[in-house]
Amino acid sequence: MLVGALAALLYGCGKNADIGLVGQSANPAPETLSANQPQTDGGGVSDISLVLKPAQLDWIGQQIFHNECAGQFRCLVHWNDGEAFPSLGIGHFIWYPKDVEAGFVESFPTLINYMAQRQRSIPDWLRDLKPFDAPWEDQAAFDAVENSPQVAQLREFLASTQGVQAEFIFRRAQASMKTVVEAAPLARQLAVSNNLAQLSQTPGGVYALVDYVNFKGEGLAVSERYQGEGWGLLQVLQTMPEQSADPVLQQFREAADKVLTRRAELATQAREREQWLPGWRKRLNTYREPDVMALPES
Repeated sequence: MLVGALAALLYGCGKNADIGLVGQSANPAPETLSANQPQTDGGGVSDISLVLKPAQLDWIGQQIFHNECAGQFRCLVHWNDGEAFPSLGIGHFIWYPKDVEAGFVESFPTLINYMAQRQRSIPDWLRDLKPFDAPWEDQAAFDAVENSPQVAQLREFLASTQGVQAEFIFRRAQASMKTVVEAAPLARQLAVSNNLAQLSQTPGGVYALVDYVNFKGEGLAVSERYQGEGWGLLQVLQTMPEQSADPVLQQFREAADKVLTRRAELATQAREREQWLPGWRKRLNTYREPDVMALPES
């Protein structure tokens, strides 16, 4: 369980935080509920701060673990059929084997670097890998050793560090906010910034932002395009209507569905349309405000 772990990590970082957070104010007191009001930098771009109560942050971490792994221990180290790399941890962080580059942003090495900065105890064999490539060249090689002591140790390590993984996901999302706004066309920057500001005000909105960045990225990498069309957070925010009477979280959900549907339609592999898109839509449907009774006040 993540209960309490993420809260302790986030509010224990203070001045010793090692990761730079774009547009973040100082850590708030635990009783702070909503994100700070955005401050414009004079050019229409706002600094967006994602700040929630510890219990709400903990809830986000649990939601991401459920989305990626259905809460299953074995899924913490997994190799999906048809992929050229394993996925690890509660966020299914990508880790490339040697000489593999699939075009997606690799996140597991960055997570381990973050854990080292946080002085977490990392398994010796993992810390000593040079270069830091996945030690299995393909899925067959991984399947042959999936029940080995080494993989078991890696799963235990990832199970015991769920809180710091959730913190890493949260901080990655927060650090991307201003960059995403500035990457939008100048005429759309204010609308994109306003959408982010509104989403940052509620637990459900912050969850959608944090989960989507972990799930499909910021939308900034040129390699993450089909026929020039991206599918990350930037593209979702640009697809949201400039004016709508619908709740902003509903607008985000519907825009994300359009963006991911476009990705599936442009994909060369039929499995994106036939297998992945239904699962993506199921995930998007979780982007709703949590039941207040499910969130403790602590």
